[in-house]
Amino acid sequence: MNPHLVCVGGEDHRLRIPFLLALRERGLRVTAVSSDMGNAFSLHGITHRRLGFDRFTSGGGEWGALGAVRELMAELRPDIVQSFDTKPNLLTPLAVRGQVPVVRTINGLGWTFSSLEPRALALRPIFCGLQGLASLWTAMTVFQNRDDQVFFERYRLLGHDKARLIRSSGIDPKAFSTARYRGPSATTMRESLGLQSAEIIIFVGRLTRQKGIPTLLKAVPRVLSERPNARFVLVGPQDSEGPFAVNRADIDRHAPHVIALGSRQDVPALLGMADLFAFPTQYREGIPRVLLEAGLSGLPIVASRMPGCNDVVEDGWNGYLVAPRDVDGFASRIIEILSDRARGKIMGGRSVGLIRERFSLSWVVDQYCELYKTVLGAKYRGSLARSAPAILMEEGARSPRLGEARQ
Repeated sequence: MNPHLVCVGGEDHRLRIPFLLALRERGLRVTAVSSDMGNAFSLHGITHRRLGFDRFTSGGGEWGALGAVRELMAELRPDIVQSFDTKPNLLTPLAVRGQVPVVRTINGLGWTFSSLEPRALALRPIFCGLQGLASLWTAMTVFQNRDDQVFFERYRLLGHDKARLIRSSGIDPKAFSTARYRGPSATTMRESLGLQSAEIIIFVGRLTRQKGIPTLLKAVPRVLSERPNARFVLVGPQDSEGPFAVNRADIDRHAPHVIALGSRQDVPALLGMADLFAFPTQYREGIPRVLLEAGLSGLPIVASRMPGCNDVVEDGWNGYLVAPRDVDGFASRIIEILSDRARGKIMGGRSVGLIRERFSLSWVVDQYCELYKTVLGAKYRGSLARSAPAILMEEGARSPRLGEARQ
């Protein structure tokens, strides 16, 4: 019988649907648990159970969620549990307590270790204590970038569980390309937004302070002073971001040079019309999916020198890394790329091969399946299939170092 995997995540869990479908193709029975309403999962025939994980609260309410996780796992009876996101990563091992093997994926350290606000600083020792406690009932901890793994090792937050580095949740280059070419052309997208001849700098992500939107807005006048035809397009949710959201008035102050489109379903087409991708995050990311999408779109990238970003961008090769909150640094690098379009195109082209080679969905899923075999043991070892490319190619050939990708 094929092993039953329950995958637990937060409200963005639907973005992992391609990952879950690929696991199902490898022979796993998959159930998703998240705070999402579940409609997207149903469209793909994935069983989904809703369980609330509130990003904006902490305290007594989490104990109720702990009990709910415990009851749900008793009902679903998984063979193995996979968790993503901060609260599921803490609550799931504490709820299961070793009755079922739990693999937790640390996809960034989040707001607690990104913000300098007093509340975040006060929560850090509590977070570390809970992570150490959760590790007692974790079979394996996966890290998406080396910086987070080093952090956990330095502060002894792994307990006796093992660690594995698997960069990102993967991206399907073919599916992304298909979505791009089935969408409107770059010319059509530009015309629809009134940006026919503009130099377009695009950002995709939550419109929050932690994602560095204030830094980008402060850079706008400096960029316009040298590139007056530049336009900034912001794509992503704002109203749902509670106390973290950027004030709408701060964005509107820069109109018409800054356009906020809100959440969109046509991100591949929007990226296809742009000249540069800007990602000024101050947030401790895992591997930002938007950087993978920007890379597949062939865009040069200007990003913060933060964990996760430096796994995708090599400074001066396929983009630039700038210190977080460095307004002048971001403006200067954006101007530099827009002023030398030929070099920018070469930079962007380098990312396409890098993303296909290092972050492809098939390669990532193969690594997770091998991990699940290790955790589950001999009983299920023959149930999980590997993809043909993984059988034909060794890990060293599929996962080059960032610098080696230049060859």
